[in-house]
Amino acid sequence: MVQITRYPVLSHLRAEPSQYVLRFSRGRLVEGGRGLSFWFLPLSAAISSVAAEDLEVPFLIRGRSRDFQEVNVQGSVTYRVKEYLRLAERVDFSIDLQTGLHRSNPLERIAGAVTSLAQQLSIDLLAASPLATLLAEGCERVRARLDEGFRREPGLAELGIELVAVRVSSVQPSSEVEKALRMPMREAIQQDADEATFKRRAQAVEKERAIQENELQNKIELARRESTFIEQSGTNDRRRATDAADIERIAAESEARRREIAAHAEANAIRAIAEANVAGERARTEIYSELPSDRLMALAVQELAGKLTSIGEVTITPDHVGSMLQQLGLVTTRTQAAKGA
Repeated sequence: MVQITRYPVLSHLRAEPSQYVLRFSRGRLVEGGRGLSFWFLPLSAAISSVAAEDLEVPFLIRGRSRDFQEVNVQGSVTYRVKEYLRLAERVDFSIDLQTGLHRSNPLERIAGAVTSLAQQLSIDLLAASPLATLLAEGCERVRARLDEGFRREPGLAELGIELVAVRVSSVQPSSEVEKALRMPMREAIQQDADEATFKRRAQAVEKERAIQENELQNKIELARRESTFIEQSGTNDRRRATDAADIERIAAESEARRREIAAHAEANAIRAIAEANVAGERARTEIYSELPSDRLMALAVQELAGKLTSIGEVTITPDHVGSMLQQLGLVTTRTQAAKGA
C-alpha cells in the first residue's frame, strides 16, 4: 500500500521501502524503484506497486498414499519478486490513484499459483510412497521434492519470482488411521506403565515385608536382651545373697572367734587369778604353819576384830572358844604333820 495525497491539479505519492513502485506515462515506464516519492498528474499517470519483501504462502494439501490412505501435508512456501516489471506485466499490480489500494488481489493470484504447484508436486510424491514411509520420512522427502520442483518450474521464472524456502511442518494420516497407528504405541506405553505400577507395588510389598521382618527381629532382639537382663538380674541377686551370706558367715565366724579368744582370755585370767589365790593361800598356810599358836590366836582375833564393823552383836561362849582353839590346834597339828612328811 502506498500513500497518495490529492491536490487540485497534482497528486503526491509516497511509498514504503517494502514497496516497489512502477510509474507509467502514456504507456511508457517513466520511473521505478523502492520507497519512491513523487508528484504526478492523475489524468496521465498509471502506477503499479509490487511487494518487495519476502512473501509466505501457507498450504494444506490432502492426498493419498500408495496404499490408498489419506495423508495431509501442511507447510509453507516463501518467495520473493525478482523481476518487478515482468511480474507487473503478467499480474495486475495497478493501484487506485485516489486511495492507493490495488484494484485487484494480485498476491492471492500468485499464492494460488504457488499452492497449486505445491499440491501437484506433493500429490505425485504421496501417490508413489506407502503410508509407513511417509510417516517416517515424509516431512523431509516432501520438502526436498517441493524445493526441487519449485526451482525447476519455468512458470515461476516467467512470472519473475524466485523461491526462498520451503517448510513442511507435518505429514499426517487421517484421524482414524492415526488413532489406529497410535493404539499399539499406547498399548506398549500402558503396558510399561502397568509394569512400572506392578514393580512399584512389588517394591512396596517387599519394603513392607522388610519392615515387618525388621520389627520382628527387633522384638526378638528385645526379648533376648530382656531374657539376658532377667537372667543377669537373677545371677546378680544370687550373687548378692551369696555375698551377704558369706559376709554374715564371716561376721559370725569372726564374732565366734572373737568370743572364743575372749573366753580363752577370760579363762586364762580366771585360771591365773585362781592359781594366784591358791598360791597366796598356800603361802599364807605355809606362813601360818610356821607361826606359834599364840600368834595364830592373835591373828584370828585381829581378823575377827576387822569384821566387827559389819557385825552388830557377837556372843562368845566357852564352847565357841574351845571349838576355835580346837580348830587352831588341828590346823597346827596338820601343819606340823605336813612338815614332818
